[in-house]
Amino acid sequence: MSSRSSTVRDMDDISLHETESGYVSGSGSESSLPEIHFTKPHLAFLNRQLQFLEPQDILRWCITSLPGLFQTTAFGLTGLVTLDMLSKMKLPRPQMVDLIFLDTLHHFPETLALVDRVRSKYPLVNLHVYKPDGLETTEEFTQKHGEKLWQSNDELYDWVAKVEPAQRAYRELQVAAVLTGRRRSQGGKRGDLDIIEVDEAGLIKVNPLANWSFQLVQDYIQENKVPYNELLDRGYKSIGDWHSTQPIKAGEDERAGRWKGAQKTECGIHNPRSKFAQYLQEQERKKKEEVLQKALADLE
Repeated sequence: MSSRSSTVRDMDDISLHETESGYVSGSGSESSLPEIHFTKPHLAFLNRQLQFLEPQDILRWCITSLPGLFQTTAFGLTGLVTLDMLSKMKLPRPQMVDLIFLDTLHHFPETLALVDRVRSKYPLVNLHVYKPDGLETTEEFTQKHGEKLWQSNDELYDWVAKVEPAQRAYRELQVAAVLTGRRRSQGGKRGDLDIIEVDEAGLIKVNPLANWSFQLVQDYIQENKVPYNELLDRGYKSIGDWHSTQPIKAGEDERAGRWKGAQKTECGIHNPRSKFAQYLQEQERKKKEEVLQKALADLE
């Protein structure tokens, strides 16, 4: 019997087995397998169980339970701890968690220098860098969107620099779940953070260090000699784009230096769908409606 005939027969046997048993296995047709999803009771149950585990145990659960798993990071302290913990698990290549870094073209030079140091320290980790669509430099960004877009239209800035590149990364890399660096002790909307969340697009977000304080994170960095952003030695605790990040004073929340003086605590990636994204979605709906109306008119 030829190898092709054998393969066809094997596939037929799998299909027949699934039909007879009423169950679907991972060896069967992908079209018969559902996408990853959690019911609300299941999600609540997982959060109750995982909140008592150490971050390393949460990471092990993620690796064995969540296909399409990536780590999104701007190379803040918490993300660096997660990266180091993963590196010490000595995972085989298929199980290693790739990184996604959104280069907004407005990061501090110290942040970009840290990226190079991280590449050197963890050479086995794949790093996927995504920039604003079609742009490579800050100068190109300014030419296309004007000076200080973050002041004139912060919703548009978040969309162009962060949200759209993130969505493009998730689509191109087939991301189903991400590890984030968010913690409850960072304050603001993060104060009641769960270990696992599912956003409105169905993306699973896992916050493995949600229970850790800044001090625990800092202690781990020092004890394990993890490379970190030099700005942390100059009074910064949470570091984003240079134009919206400042050092903080003693006693202030970690993220008090982000968007100081503005009624804003998140950049858009971790917010519900932004107003600009809603606007684009509405424009796309109207465009499709116009095409449909024109097609119907041509039939009359």
